[in-house]
Amino acid sequence: MRSTHQDASVRLYHLDGGPEGGMATTLFYGPLAQAMMIAAAEPEEVQEGLFLATDNDVVAYLDLLDG
Repeated sequence: MRSTHQDASVRLYHLDGGPEGGMATTLFYGPLAQAMMIAAAEPEEVQEGLFLATDNDVVAYLDLLDG
């Protein structure tokens, strides 16, 4: 993500991989640091479908942990 400072405003959402492409469910709007804490508290199977979006980028939650 290009906007990676802890106070960057993000949308944390879960993308359900349903049969027709699924749907996005927003879990949180707010600072990146808080979004990361919320994502970490989710079960592993939910974490696999979590994404963070800023005004200029989208990244999978698990990709942020790897980088």
